[in-house]
Amino acid sequence: MMAGRQIYNPDGFKNIKADDSVIGYQFEFKAQYYRGITLSIVRDIQINVDGEDVKREDISINENGETFTLEEMRTVVDSDYRWEFGEFATVSVMKAGGLAQGDHHIKAIQIIAPSYMPFQLEAACEADFVIE
Repeated sequence: MMAGRQIYNPDGFKNIKADDSVIGYQFEFKAQYYRGITLSIVRDIQINVDGEDVKREDISINENGETFTLEEMRTVVDSDYRWEFGEFATVSVMKAGGLAQGDHHIKAIQIIAPSYMPFQLEAACEADFVIE
């Protein structure tokens, strides 16, 4: 397992609004693999906020101006969609009402499967954040 460290943009946590209603929340997250990664090697992003696990199908990621579900990421072969080391990507979670204003805690795990390694790599990080 790769060592976790601060990988969130503290200013990137916010609710997602559409047509005057809150439909979810988002945060900005850095790629943790030192070489950067193509989206197709991302096997999972597991998210837990305030003790509640997020369903895989409610997660999407925006990289290089395009949004992909976790399943769609596995099929992206275009090298224009690289998540470079240290670069923020926006992760969105669909959740009616989003998150309440105030303090929250997140734990997220990036799981990748580089083709030249016989195992998957996991990078975990936890942080406190505020929704204003």
